[in-house]
Amino acid sequence: MTSAAAYAEALRRGDLDAVLAELYRPGDVAAQRARYLDLLARFVDWPGPGPAALVLSPGRTELGGNHTDHNLGVVLAAAVQFDCLAAARPNGGDVVRIRSKGFDGEIVVDLNDLAPRPEEEDTSAALVRGVAAGLAGNGRRVAGFDARVDGEVPLGAGLSSSAAFEVLVGRIFSELFNGGACTALELAVAGRAAENVYFGKPCGLMDQLSCAAQGILSIDFADPAAPAVREVDFDFERTGYRLAVVATGGSHADLTPDYAAIPDEMGRAARALGREHARGLTVDAVLAHAARVREAAGDRGVLRLIHFIEETDRAAEQAEVLAAGRMDDFLDLVRRSGDSSWRLLQNCISATAPLEQPIPLALTLTERFLGGRGACRIQGGGFAGTIQAYVPEGLFAAYAAFMEGIFGPGAVMPLKVRRPGFERISLDGIGGEARA
Repeated sequence: MTSAAAYAEALRRGDLDAVLAELYRPGDVAAQRARYLDLLARFVDWPGPGPAALVLSPGRTELGGNHTDHNLGVVLAAAVQFDCLAAARPNGGDVVRIRSKGFDGEIVVDLNDLAPRPEEEDTSAALVRGVAAGLAGNGRRVAGFDARVDGEVPLGAGLSSSAAFEVLVGRIFSELFNGGACTALELAVAGRAAENVYFGKPCGLMDQLSCAAQGILSIDFADPAAPAVREVDFDFERTGYRLAVVATGGSHADLTPDYAAIPDEMGRAARALGREHARGLTVDAVLAHAARVREAAGDRGVLRLIHFIEETDRAAEQAEVLAAGRMDDFLDLVRRSGDSSWRLLQNCISATAPLEQPIPLALTLTERFLGGRGACRIQGGGFAGTIQAYVPEGLFAAYAAFMEGIFGPGAVMPLKVRRPGFERISLDGIGGEARA
């Protein structure tokens, strides 16, 4: 490992500027250099001098496959430049201590007890303990470390800040005690188990796997224990479009019933046709037995099942057209995905708060502004949160000003896809050291 002082000196000399430009955007290099230096200064002041690992974990955006992972479907996702950054070193004991910028107090977890603790539910300590338990159960070594964390994944923006933190903790264990050998799937599985069992929040594997593997990923969950992952080689930066999300400011509070109803209704609809999950069904089969499905899952269950079937096929097709460089075809699929989420999946308006419609408003404003150029769709769970937009470069500044005039400063966040290979910053050869 390298000392924190050596990292700081390399940053001040500009030796890591090329790495920062690759990780973020060229215009963000100065701000990111200052961010890294601030983290290292706070790290040295707290545990004292010594070798350190500088580890990263990005957030992610969903490009296709809206509400498909929980029924063994296909998704298309990408890691983005917003990330969690940590400086960490072993402390010679069995206790993990983490201090995060912007949060009071300290996360303290004794690794001698890796059982879930009900009193820790809904806390960061639960995630740390759960990740440690998952890796230890897979035969990996876990031990005490001290870490300073700086997270820039926006909270509540649909970019998976919790998954980024889970993967970051797993990557620290991997780098400090396992020679960087933990695979992306190992880290993702440990993170999901931590969130499901220790934190108390149901979720699939898409978020964690996208954060851990990075790049643009086509993920097929037909076998949920071993999803098929394929990297799609594509650069949105060269298309003439700017990929962005718009945070609408809608609250996720009290939306659990809305979220839970989607997999529940899809499941009831699938079971009416003799399947435990929706994967493998066809639209023709649904239409042929629509009365039976309707009786079992209601009208909305029929529509949501149709959405799943077509959206899974659409997400797989999106990966193919991107790999072939067919951006126009990709944008057409984005529009069709958004239309399906609106009409069939119906995750744009909460039934519990029908007067609050930030997602439909943002989609309508974007469609009217673009006038047929580019595309937009809902992103993630829905009902509140963010939309995703592909905006022609020449229109982006005006689009951002227009939307932020309605949803507030900073609501429009341009995204850059984070390529694999920068899971840990290394000074060897002045570059990012891949750990896959």
